Amino acid sequence: MNRNEYLKLIDETIEKGRYKADWQSLADHPVPDWLREGKLGIFIHWGIYSVPAFGNEWYPRSMYDKNCREFEHHRKTYGEHNVFGYKDFIPMFKAERFSAEEWIELFCKAGAKYVVPVAEHHDGFAMYKTDFNRWNSTQMGPERDVIGELKAACEKAGLTFCASTHRAEHYFFLNTGRTCDSDVLDEAYRDFYGPAALTEDGSHELDTENPYSTPPTEEWLDDWLVRTCELIDKYQPSVLYFDWWIQNQAFKPWLKKLAAYYYNRGEEWGKQVTINYKHEAFPPTVGIFDVERGALTGISPFYWQTDTAIGKQSWGYRADNTYKSSRQIICDFIDIVSKNGSLLLNIGPRSDGTVTEEETKVLLDMGKWLGINGEGIYGSSHWKVFGEGEVNAEAGFFKDGDEKAFTAGDYRFTYKKGNLYVFQMRPDGKDMVIRTLARKKMRDMIISSAELLGYGKVNFEKDENALTVKLPDGVDTEFPLCVKLELA
Repeated sequence: MNRNEYLKLIDETIEKGRYKADWQSLADHPVPDWLREGKLGIFIHWGIYSVPAFGNEWYPRSMYDKNCREFEHHRKTYGEHNVFGYKDFIPMFKAERFSAEEWIELFCKAGAKYVVPVAEHHDGFAMYKTDFNRWNSTQMGPERDVIGELKAACEKAGLTFCASTHRAEHYFFLNTGRTCDSDVLDEAYRDFYGPAALTEDGSHELDTENPYSTPPTEEWLDDWLVRTCELIDKYQPSVLYFDWWIQNQAFKPWLKKLAAYYYNRGEEWGKQVTINYKHEAFPPTVGIFDVERGALTGISPFYWQTDTAIGKQSWGYRADNTYKSSRQIICDFIDIVSKNGSLLLNIGPRSDGTVTEEETKVLLDMGKWLGINGEGIYGSSHWKVFGEGEVNAEAGFFKDGDEKAFTAGDYRFTYKKGNLYVFQMRPDGKDMVIRTLARKKMRDMIISSAELLGYGKVNFEKDENALTVKLPDGVDTEFPLCVKLELA
C-alpha cells in the first residue's frame, strides 16, 4: 500500500467509525481500566544512539553542531563528519545480547504492568518492520523486529504492550548537519536524514516550544500520519505515546485524524487504548497528559502520567551516566499516584541489548517494595488530599533531578475499596503521627483496624491532634512504609 492508498484508508476508517476527526467526537475518550489499575510502566530508549554512548540520545543532532562538545568528540573518535556520519553507526548496532524475554522478565519482577518501547526516535531509525522507511532494524543493524519481539514477549507475560513514536521531530532534528561539511548534505541519504528543515531565515534553531513557529509542510504531515497509522495497524499498541512538537498548530488537523483513526481501530480490536501527549497538543479529555521528568503539586482532575528516567543525564545509554536511587524513584512514584497519576519509568540499555546494573537494581528494589506495599498502589485512586507535610514536588517539566528531602512527617494518601492507605515517605523508626486524620479534622472518620503492610496488625490512637500508629519493634527501612486503615 502506498502513501495515497493509506491516506484513503484512514479517511474511510474514520468515515465508518464512531470517532470523527474533531475534538467534540474525541472528547471524553475513556481512560483505560488497565492503566488506572496498573500505575507503573517501563519506557525504553534504545537505538543507534546507544553505540556512541556519549552525551545523550540527542547525539545524532549534537554531533553535527559545532557549539556542542559532541562535535569535537565525534571528530576525534570517529573521524570527519563527511566521512563517518550518524548512518555509519548502524552496522555497529548489533544488539547481539538482546533478549525481549529477559527484558520482560525483569519488568515483571519490577512490578510493571505496561511497556512502552520507543519505536522510532528523533533520529529517524525505525525499530520495527515498516514499508515506509528502509532505515529500520529489520533490514539494517541487528536485522531484527525489536518492537515485534517486545510485543510478543509482553503478551506472553501478560503485560500491556504500548509504543512511542517521535517521528514528528525528525522533520528538523538532523538540520545541524546542514551547518557543517557532513554526510547530511549527501542526497543519497536524504531519506534517512530527512528534510533536516531550517527556519525561514536559515537557522537550525527552531523555536519548537512555540506552537506558532516554523511549521512542517503538508507533505511531511501526510507522511507522518501514514507512518504512525502503519505502526498502529501492525503492532496494535494500547498506548500511543508522543513526545513534544506535535503541539505546533500545523499538526492540529492531522492530530484529530490520527486520534480518530486510532480510537476507531481500538474499538475494532476490542482493546482499551489511549494517547500520551505533552503540552497542549490534545485537549485534556482526549488523551493522557504527560509531564516529562516532572510532577504536579496537587491532585489532577484528569488522569495523568509522569515519564522519567532512572538515568540522570540521558534517556538512552551513556557510558558515564549517573543514576537515581531506588528510594528516590519509589518516593516519586507514590507522590504521583497520590495525585491521580501513573509513572512511566525509563531505562536505556547498552547497544548490545543488556540493561545496566544500576537500572536493574532499581527495578528489582521497586519490585520487592511493591511486593509488600503494592496493595496501596495498584487499583487505587487519589483521596481527599494527596498528602501531609512540608515537602512537595515542584510543578513543571524537568524538575526531578534531585531527591526530595522527605521527612518522617511527610505522608501520601491513596484510597481503595473502603481502605485508606497512608505512606510514610521517610521512616525514622518512630510511631507515625498523622495530623490530617486528627479527630478535630476527621471526626466522622471511624477506623476499625490498622495494618502495617509487611508486618501485620498494629495499634493506633486517635485524638484531637493526630492519628498515631504504633510501629512494632524492628521496623528499620530506608523505603516508605504503608499503613492500611480499614474504615468502619
